[in-house]
Amino acid sequence: MWTGTMESIVADNGIALPCAKNIDSHPYAQACIQPISSSTSTLSPTNTPSPTSEVKRLEREQLETALLARGATVSNGSGNRAIAEAPDPLRTCFERDRDRIIHSPAFRRLAGKTQVFIFPDDYQRTRLTHALEVAQVATAISRAVGLNVALSEAIALGHDCGHGPGGHASEDALSPFLVDGFDHAPWGADVTLAPLNLCAETLDGIRNHSWTRPMPSTPEGMVVRWADRCAYCAHDLDDALHSGIVSLSQLPASVSEVVGTTRSQQLNTFIRDIIDSIFTTGIIGMSNQVAHALGELRRFNYEHIYNREESVVQGEIVINVLQALVNYFVEHTDELPNDMNGYDYRKHYTLNFNKEPTLTSTLIDKGDDQAVRKAVSYIAGMTDKFAFKLAIEKLGWKESKLPNGV
Repeated sequence: MWTGTMESIVADNGIALPCAKNIDSHPYAQACIQPISSSTSTLSPTNTPSPTSEVKRLEREQLETALLARGATVSNGSGNRAIAEAPDPLRTCFERDRDRIIHSPAFRRLAGKTQVFIFPDDYQRTRLTHALEVAQVATAISRAVGLNVALSEAIALGHDCGHGPGGHASEDALSPFLVDGFDHAPWGADVTLAPLNLCAETLDGIRNHSWTRPMPSTPEGMVVRWADRCAYCAHDLDDALHSGIVSLSQLPASVSEVVGTTRSQQLNTFIRDIIDSIFTTGIIGMSNQVAHALGELRRFNYEHIYNREESVVQGEIVINVLQALVNYFVEHTDELPNDMNGYDYRKHYTLNFNKEPTLTSTLIDKGDDQAVRKAVSYIAGMTDKFAFKLAIEKLGWKESKLPNGV
């Protein structure tokens, strides 16, 4: 039926156009635009191309320089990658990074990884939906204050790609196997996403998005750091409310009276406050009152959601399963996939305090047994479902002993 709606292909000026069946009442021409040749002249806010012109990368880089706020990360002069590449003719370097992340297997696998609840129900967040919500918050802020939206989006979409199955418990499970432990932030930048050959600025934001890590080197990275905390505090509470784990009557007045009780109210307050703070102070942060409310909401979530007895028990099961899987694959390396591209750290650009990229070699793995690192990398990339399926198949784990969601 769907293919029957397209009657033919009409050639117009050498371009093939699909022709609607009811061409008299809805001619294909009504859905067309008239392309205008792209100008090679220097662009400015008052000399912008027509919406129907082909705006190539160089022109948009000129627009960035003219329109972005002072201190924002511009694409022109960026794009330093561990392996040199020719620039894309249409996309800026950060747009290219964003697209690579979206199309990567690591990003797709986030759909099967725990945000808070293992084996989430249809409405509960996964790592993928969390990444999308962080990207929405980060781009809303960046767009409003004149930062590089493409860079903010790339960092936000990629920030949790280093997470293992079963949520943060995977860090506790995998850390003992590595000399310097397992932290999803640098692991995501330097291992999981290393095959994508992303820009130094993108990797820096991903590597340092966690508050336990050094401060990101770009304002866009700082925006994502705030966006991540705002997003997970609001949407994890939202999931817990829908699951009946907590009730609004338990929410402290220091939270509800300042930022509201719904996810929409809370995110709206957080986003607007960050934007106002940037315009008022020039610093990416929050007002004291709203920052205090965010901190109280985070403490509430830890007490009533993340560290509740059921969560602790589920976390212990995750740790036992993942550690048993690592030990299994260390003993059965022949069962590991052949294309373990991400098991080893690569040379990459790091940013110094002057935002100047320097190519370095991260040697965190020099004291690690390589068979162990390969096994850890394999386990870290798994979805919840796949990891627990292997526990049943390879280890004889009883399904009744596996985590059961909420």
